[in-house]
Amino acid sequence: MTGSAPPAAGAVSLAVLGDSGGHSYQDRLVFVAPNERGGVFRPLTLQWTEALARLRPDEIDLGPWVRWGSRNRVARLRELVGLNGHRVPRKEDYLYNFAVTGAACEHLMGNRIRQAPRLVALMNKQPERWRGGVVVIRIGSNDFTPHVDLAAKDPSAPALRAVAEHCAREIGRAVALIHGAHPAARIVLVGLSGEADDPLYVDRWQTAEETANFRAALALVNGAIRGIGAGDPRIAFADFGAWLAALMGTRTPAGKPDYRTIAIGPRIRVTHSVGDDPHNSTLSDDHSGVAINTLWARSLVQQLIVDFGLPLTPIGDEEVVRFLEPLFEAARAPGS
Repeated sequence: MTGSAPPAAGAVSLAVLGDSGGHSYQDRLVFVAPNERGGVFRPLTLQWTEALARLRPDEIDLGPWVRWGSRNRVARLRELVGLNGHRVPRKEDYLYNFAVTGAACEHLMGNRIRQAPRLVALMNKQPERWRGGVVVIRIGSNDFTPHVDLAAKDPSAPALRAVAEHCAREIGRAVALIHGAHPAARIVLVGLSGEADDPLYVDRWQTAEETANFRAALALVNGAIRGIGAGDPRIAFADFGAWLAALMGTRTPAGKPDYRTIAIGPRIRVTHSVGDDPHNSTLSDDHSGVAINTLWARSLVQQLIVDFGLPLTPIGDEEVVRFLEPLFEAARAPGS
């Protein structure tokens, strides 16, 4: 792997920084039994990156699918002698996808993984492809999740303010680094969804006070992330939590779950529930299922069109149905 690849003619280059919210599910170097994404349905279980690459292969270029990267020690040694430091850890993914499961905000700029500096080093090999390119930064869940019970009790707690300040600072540093080297690149900052509307936790935080507190804590963190790009036309904020709540429902003001089943075409129904079968919104390991990821990929394309004026074709409802129906049919097949 040379660390570069010819851009697809006319395509928008797209890179990803972050955690398991961006790490492609079909990576068989990191996700091996018993840690597979999707269990027996793994071949049908796609991350939004994988759905996007299949739906818009001629318009969005995440780079080739490669087994590439190394341990941090090897990467650091390469950097010390002036070579590209590689992606850390080694994984099977699109070339420009540096997101890795378990990453926290500290891993954007430091703490072994150093996603942003190592991505920028790769971008520097072909600066022309990033004049109209996009970097999606989706991180922070692993910083916020350890404090969810505190969020339900005291949204102004110092620990929560520290998470907001830390993530905003590290994401801001990554944005500054990217724009310092590639000032015309667009950046999408993805907000957190928290845990209050996660079906895995449907039995928790069922009071009005807890619900209000949780939303206030989430607004604190997302507000800090949103503020990074305020007034900069090169930066957009994607509120994933608000998008998911609008799609699948949320809790009532009294804290009671009020979720819905969504219809995708005449035959597909998806419930806001947990399980590896694609009819669930959420996998057994608490990551978005293929339906949610496909719809999120559609939403991202639309945002890139609206916020940045990129020459992309919107992903229509019928196209989503044609893409998902074979996956859902395969899930019903004997032995799947």
